[in-house]
Amino acid sequence: MKFSATIRVILVSRHPIMLSGLERVISNKNPRMEVIKEFSLCSDLISEVMILLPDVIVLDLDTYIDEGINAITLLNASSKAKILVLTGFRDNTVGDRAMLAGARGVLRKEEPVDTVTRAIEGVHADQFWLDRAGTSRLFLELSRKKSSDKDTPSQKRLKTLTTREIEVADCLTSNASESSKAIAKKLCISDSTLRNHLGSIYEKLGISSRVGLWDYLSKNKLNNKVASPY
Repeated sequence: MKFSATIRVILVSRHPIMLSGLERVISNKNPRMEVIKEFSLCSDLISEVMILLPDVIVLDLDTYIDEGINAITLLNASSKAKILVLTGFRDNTVGDRAMLAGARGVLRKEEPVDTVTRAIEGVHADQFWLDRAGTSRLFLELSRKKSSDKDTPSQKRLKTLTTREIEVADCLTSNASESSKAIAKKLCISDSTLRNHLGSIYEKLGISSRVGLWDYLSKNKLNNKVASPY
């Protein structure tokens, strides 16, 4: 794969010191790289990215997580630039969200300075810059998403039930011949609370009765203890 002689880099951060430090590191460490512009707002970058045509965008995600994640999705749709995310969060959730949105790598801020230019070169060469644990998490999440995409509409509706609603539905179908009062007692809740749970369950699943609930769950296998309501 052919690349231009110079890797054109854009930096995005709300911290001027971070921008200045990154610019110096990139310019001093690798003459093949050029910082063509710096942005403090993702919205400004998105409006100019088609004009600037960067090869790599280094995005400091810590100060605007949701805005940054949305920007990654939009940038992937409008630009061929590879996106490298910088984060200081020890929680892997932020980096994982960025990768699922389309980033090519996640770089921790505590890593050595030289790592910045190596990471830029890596993502520019169509590599994923991610540690082994992060790669495993990414593949697992993609596998789960693929499996979820194959769910039937009925199975997708079941996944909207809360943990407590699942417990209520399970108790109802496992004790189908018992009265609502008896079911409420088994669940250690009041009759009115049971009615509230049932109303929510019926609305989410598109049914209107306990018999309909039994039929729905027997077909979609919420549990293995579905008893006949008769």
